[in-house]
Amino acid sequence: MRRKQLRSATSLGLCVLTLVSGCAPTQPFYFKEDGDLSHFMDVATETEFPDVNTPTIDEVESAQAPLTLANASNFQMWDLPLEEVTRITLQNSQVMRQLGGRISDGGQNISTTTPETLTLGAANATTSYDPALVESGAGSNNGSQFGGTGVEAALAEFDAQLDSSLVWQNNDRPQNFGLASAPDFFNPLFRQDIGRASTGLVKTAGNGSTFEARSSTNYDQNNNGSRTQASDWFTNLEASVTQPLLQGAGTQYNQIAGPRSFQESTGNFSDQVDGVLIARIRTDIALTDFEAGLRNLMRDVEDAYWELYFSYRDLEARKIGQASALETWRRIKAKERVGGEGGEANTEAQARSQYFLFRSQVETALTNLFRVENRLRYLMGLSVSDGRLIRPSDEPTTAQVHFDWSTVHAEALTRRVELRKQKWTLKRRELELIASKNLLLPRLDAVGRYRWLGAGDDLISSQRNGIPPFLDDSTAFESLTSGDFQEWEIGLQFAMPLGMRRGMTAVRNAQLAIARERAIMEDMELEVSHQLGDAVRDVDLNYGVAQTNFNRRAASEDEVEAVSAIFEVGRATLDLLLDAQRRRAEAESAYYRSLVDYNRAIMRMHFRKGSLLEYNGVYLAEGPWPGKAYFDAMRRARQRDAALYVDYGFTRPGVISRGPIPQNAGMATGGVFQGPVVGGQEGQGVEPQPIRQPEMLQDVPANEVIPPPTEPLSGLSLGGVSQVSYIEPLPATTGMQSAAPIANLSLAQDPTAPVQNPFPPSASSVTNSTDASSRAAEPLVNPFGAPQPLPGATFLPTTPYQPSVQVSAAAEAAPGLSAN
Repeated sequence: MRRKQLRSATSLGLCVLTLVSGCAPTQPFYFKEDGDLSHFMDVATETEFPDVNTPTIDEVESAQAPLTLANASNFQMWDLPLEEVTRITLQNSQVMRQLGGRISDGGQNISTTTPETLTLGAANATTSYDPALVESGAGSNNGSQFGGTGVEAALAEFDAQLDSSLVWQNNDRPQNFGLASAPDFFNPLFRQDIGRASTGLVKTAGNGSTFEARSSTNYDQNNNGSRTQASDWFTNLEASVTQPLLQGAGTQYNQIAGPRSFQESTGNFSDQVDGVLIARIRTDIALTDFEAGLRNLMRDVEDAYWELYFSYRDLEARKIGQASALETWRRIKAKERVGGEGGEANTEAQARSQYFLFRSQVETALTNLFRVENRLRYLMGLSVSDGRLIRPSDEPTTAQVHFDWSTVHAEALTRRVELRKQKWTLKRRELELIASKNLLLPRLDAVGRYRWLGAGDDLISSQRNGIPPFLDDSTAFESLTSGDFQEWEIGLQFAMPLGMRRGMTAVRNAQLAIARERAIMEDMELEVSHQLGDAVRDVDLNYGVAQTNFNRRAASEDEVEAVSAIFEVGRATLDLLLDAQRRRAEAESAYYRSLVDYNRAIMRMHFRKGSLLEYNGVYLAEGPWPGKAYFDAMRRARQRDAALYVDYGFTRPGVISRGPIPQNAGMATGGVFQGPVVGGQEGQGVEPQPIRQPEMLQDVPANEVIPPPTEPLSGLSLGGVSQVSYIEPLPATTGMQSAAPIANLSLAQDPTAPVQNPFPPSASSVTNSTDASSRAAEPLVNPFGAPQPLPGATFLPTTPYQPSVQVSAAAEAAPGLSAN
């Protein structure tokens, strides 16, 4: 009884403990656990660094702090012509850096762009490796745009294939055989050793034929009593050929789609058209993409170069306005102190406001200059800052250039890389249609095989003994070489899908693809024609606007002098003088903006008609191969010359290319192209001819376009009044340095030399008695002065790769330059 009560109490206690503790999982207990759980991971996915070592280039490692208003004096001037900028860019451009489609307004917003094309989509970048990657594609589907079949991989489908096998097999099994009269005829306990060796060579010809040569040797040893010898050898040597007669026949089809066996044709495999010719076209398309990327790079480089030139000019115009406003403020301040007329508080505040307006414009223009210079550095592959500030040393051209419409129109339709790429795509669709039509034919192959056999007790012997097969000491190779046993077969293999639905669908799809590409080609030519029309219009527009803005610049100079004179005698208010000074700064900036836009318009004209690379002295060429490659190529060429010529007849593929693109070396300096404009027909060219000025410009007097001499900034006089020297210095803006660093960017121009008119009047314009020839077009004096002695720039050497970009012979002949 007591024991029963004890069990009840124990059970009740355990139930209470279970309810109190609840149901919770517990970790098991291990006797040898030491508590080291460093290998334990409580997460399945983490963001980690890849184990890749990529050395950082010197342009990134040695990058200095960018130039800003806070350190505007920490640099040396680096004067560069456009030719040198192009050379440095090509030397550092294995990746075609682009400012992208964000450039608008003819490149005027370059300073607001951000170099982020690679960080946003590195997979879409154009590099010098792309054509070689496409050509060396092995046909693997690795998710890359270069993972298709290259030319060498497509040619590998016709390579001879060597196969060999060697197998040894042992069998030990019971058999359900038994004869009372011959108990060992079929041994019920069968034991066997088998050896098989085979070696073959298979070659697919260019017309789809398959040739095969094969040698097979078999050894058999077993315990069946029905055999003359316990072991024997069989050997044979055979040759076979398979020739497609309808579907898959012909050199043209096999070079377009690649070879397909009878089993592949009847096994419902995918009909992938990816032969040698298609691979060649893919390589040509990759070359056009590379050329387009390089052309876009040259366009962006020249855009940035001339925009940097304008930034210097715009900064100088703003500084001239700032100096004029400062001088006016000083004079008003002096009058305010002596209580003279014109020194009222509102007048002084108005002059001070004008000064700080120009000062803010100078600060903005300086920052904009630093930004544009940085964009040019990015395109050139240089560091963000290296203690030097690039300054263009080339002057924009003021020569009037005329492009003959019929000539440049024909040239654009011939040389535009986009049209060439579309033509290659159209050619690919035409070849695919040829291959698709071949699939409408039934598959009919002629097959033939011839075999020599031999058998014997042994495989081979050093001496021939003439013993028949399967007798003692007989040899299989002696039997084979005697030619006593020969076999052959010949026949036809036929297969055809009823209805031909797959083939008809493939042909219709190829026809629709051709129609689509032709429609795109037609509209693309229409688009190119319209683009070229806009380019021609922009050239004439910007030249006329440059002339107008030059007259506006001269008029604003006259206005400032006139208003200053009458202001000093009290016949004009201050706001008229301030407005005149502001309009002069705007006219100065507008003139150089229109001049830069005119040079950009000439560059974009070459861009639209497909001659921009030659215009900048750049041409494309394959990089050097190793010397062994040239040696092997010459040996193969000599072998082909000594070989027997085989005429493929009507199955030879048609012509798909019209030869290499002619590359005419242009002016490496990037100036106006002075040579003939290449026309649509070979050997014809049109010299740039002058055009008549617009009617609205013909009534402008010739003497109006000659402005008065420019006064130096340090000794600027207003109306003949001497400069006031007893005023107190003006306070500098908080957080800003003085204007001295900005003076380092001034344009050193001779103050005593008159500004020359770069636009001569046409013969039909109204002229004075002065000889018109004395006002002939002359280039503007270089406003940037003599180049300062600067340390030489160092650039990382680049390894030539196929294809490489080279500077033309005109650039190589320039002193101090070397082309890589």
